[in-house]
Amino acid sequence: MDQSFSQSSALLVWGHHFRSLKPPAARGPNRTNIFAPSGLTSGRETETNLSEEEKKKLEKLQQIRVKFLRLVHRLGHSSEDSIVAQVLYRLAVVAGRQTGQLFSLDDAKRTALQLEEEGKDDLNFTLNILVLGKAGVGKSATINSIFGDEKTSIHAFEPGTTSVKEIVGTVDGVKIRVIDTPGLKSSGMEQGTNRKVLSSIKKFTKTCSPDIVLYVDRLDSQTRDLNDLPLLRSISTALGSSIWRSAIVTLTHAASAPPDGPSGSPFSYEVFVAQRSHVVQQSIGQAVGDMRLMNPSLMNPVSLVENHSACRKNIDGQKVLPNGQAWRPQLLLLSYSIKILAEASSLSKPQDPLDHRKLFGFRVRSPPLPYMLSWLLQSRTHPKLSTEQGGDNGDSDIDLADLSDSDQEEDEDEYDQLPPFKPLRRAQIAKLSKDQRKAYFEEYDYRVKLLQKKQWREELRRMKELKKKGKVTAEEYGDMGEDVDQENGGPAAVPVALPDMVLPPSFDGDNPAYRYRFLEPSSQLLARPVLDTHGWDHDCGYDGVNLEQSLAIASRFPAAVTVQVTKDKKEFNLNLDSSIAAKHGDNGSSMAGFDIQNVGKQLAYILRGETKFKNFKRNKTTAGVSVIFLGENIVTGFKLEDQIALGKRLMLVGSTGTVRSQSVSAYGANLEVRLREADFPIGQDQSSLGLSLVKWRGDLALGANLQSQISVGRNSKVAIRAGLNNKLSGQITVRTSTSDQLQIALVGILPVVMAIYKIICPGVSDNYSMY
Repeated sequence: MDQSFSQSSALLVWGHHFRSLKPPAARGPNRTNIFAPSGLTSGRETETNLSEEEKKKLEKLQQIRVKFLRLVHRLGHSSEDSIVAQVLYRLAVVAGRQTGQLFSLDDAKRTALQLEEEGKDDLNFTLNILVLGKAGVGKSATINSIFGDEKTSIHAFEPGTTSVKEIVGTVDGVKIRVIDTPGLKSSGMEQGTNRKVLSSIKKFTKTCSPDIVLYVDRLDSQTRDLNDLPLLRSISTALGSSIWRSAIVTLTHAASAPPDGPSGSPFSYEVFVAQRSHVVQQSIGQAVGDMRLMNPSLMNPVSLVENHSACRKNIDGQKVLPNGQAWRPQLLLLSYSIKILAEASSLSKPQDPLDHRKLFGFRVRSPPLPYMLSWLLQSRTHPKLSTEQGGDNGDSDIDLADLSDSDQEEDEDEYDQLPPFKPLRRAQIAKLSKDQRKAYFEEYDYRVKLLQKKQWREELRRMKELKKKGKVTAEEYGDMGEDVDQENGGPAAVPVALPDMVLPPSFDGDNPAYRYRFLEPSSQLLARPVLDTHGWDHDCGYDGVNLEQSLAIASRFPAAVTVQVTKDKKEFNLNLDSSIAAKHGDNGSSMAGFDIQNVGKQLAYILRGETKFKNFKRNKTTAGVSVIFLGENIVTGFKLEDQIALGKRLMLVGSTGTVRSQSVSAYGANLEVRLREADFPIGQDQSSLGLSLVKWRGDLALGANLQSQISVGRNSKVAIRAGLNNKLSGQITVRTSTSDQLQIALVGILPVVMAIYKIICPGVSDNYSMY
């Protein structure tokens, strides 16, 4: 087997997690040039600019680098090795650019080589290793192979280790302390036994904290499911999910022949190792509850081990794998690297802690702060008591304190003063001339609008009276006999058939909408199915359920809970929106809520609270906070919002806020101007112009949005939506609905014609594009 194949295989198994942050010098033939003094220093002038604290830090980092180079020399590796280059690069990143001669790589190499030639035994480096794994996977045999001696007994048909014990030895002048543990059980019924073993391991590690964790499993285990998930969850629960940050997945029996693939021929060795590694990594991610660990830049390193006495060896007497790689020096190099990087991270300042996973090529992903900031700045309606409970169920934009204005403006009802009007039938309308038909419809629309105004004012008066009286009593409903709900004291609710769901287009001749018909329940709990509008299944198109409930706690605190569960063959989504409100007189209210949302493949748990108060007659101010738990991240947020009504038509809404996580903050502000028809909500014409600003990681994003809905004629509406950002990219959407001019539907042919034209003439649109 040639040497190039061996190197590539080694990089696949042990070096895949270094690829994402590979130093630029490691990609070319002269990898060490990046560490030359000319690349990282600016001469003696830089040293004079360093403080005493920074000089001490550089001296300690230089000592760590010399120590690492001595360890690399004893293992027979060179500084050109991929893993070694990565560690040296990370140490240079920790030191910074303005380092001077205090942190020279060439000086470190010369010092390390000189100390090794002199044979001085002043390395001062120890390594504590915790070995975990199932019974019979070869933990004890791996320990013996690491020391090169039989430190613990092994048996072929019974567990070799029955209790937690410490094994101490020296390997190439390095004192290694290994914590050997009994084998764990993978069955869910035997997790009680595992918890006892893990409890004893936890007590042992309190006095001897491990630097490295070896999770041992077999490479030749023919399984692709998550059978080991209960075991891994027990480990994460007992020892903490942080135990996997310094873990190396160790796969024994690495000389096993690959199994046959679907085609009947055996898998290649690389594919065999990759598949087995993927299963173990997926199980660890499921156990921790963070599937981001499946990202190649976040995976634990994988090391292959073969302990059989008949395993072939190289000229140095080291056991080698089928790909020609000596596994023992490589496993020790990974262990030394993690320990060295941990020592380097301990030298960083407390306000700037370094995660060794990040130094080692891993990325600790920050949460999507702009998305969470946008969610925080959204306006929310506070739950209100029902009308029967003396609450105010008016629109959030309607202020009951201003209802007297509408009464004073029109002392006499215009609708009652109109002369009698007799609606015409369709046949009679057809006999009218064009001008007569136009005049008739104008008069008809005018009367309908006045009638709606009258009904709206009556509803507002009723709401105002209910607010003054308080809770409605049963006597106000009169003598209704059996139509009165004895439990709630109100009129008995009558089940109402909900309208049919609009099924997605299909080539089926049948339209089985009757399968989805159900009644609106009379109870406070409302359960509705969730129809997959993008599906093709008309017989059973449900993929979830939606539950809604509104209740009053102690008849004073209104609460609302909405749960939506969606499940298909691959994904399971859960959304929870719950809130409870408390009113402070007539001018203020507070709301607290708990939400669960899907953010990617994770669940975000959100605690939020806000207080809204009216400081002037037409001004409302809101202040709120939020705490979001997303994996291991905690995102805190704060917002301020103010609404000012300028008359009946114009409203200004401004909000600003910030969210923070992992010492990173995002700031944002929104400003919106709303203009609506004077007869709103009778007339539905309204427009809004919004401006948004977000600053995150030094980038400033500006955006503008325009939305407008206007009526064109009697039965036509046009909705326009336009957006533009500071990068001069955006979109314009125009939607038109009409029941008069049906020929407007022919406009839908234009995209089809353009698509056909691009297929016939693919190069024309590119050469003559207006953009």
